Amino acid sequence: MAKKKAAAKGKTRDSLVVASKIKAYVKAKKMMTSADALGAISDKLYCILDCACERTKANKRSTLKPQDL
Repeated sequence: MAKKKAAAKGKTRDSLVVASKIKAYVKAKKMMTSADALGAISDKLYCILDCACERTKANKRSTLKPQDL
């Protein structure tokens, strides 16, 4: 969903994931990774980080901490 919002605004986002690391992790679980899964994982990370940044600001801090995630 975040990708659709970014595309609607004319912006593209860089991937936040290392594809080879994700594929290796999933392969170790005896599964395969679809081509579009990596983009969805990256979009999910953007969402998680956006929420964490909002929480950080709400707590009047500028440093994102583990508890913000």
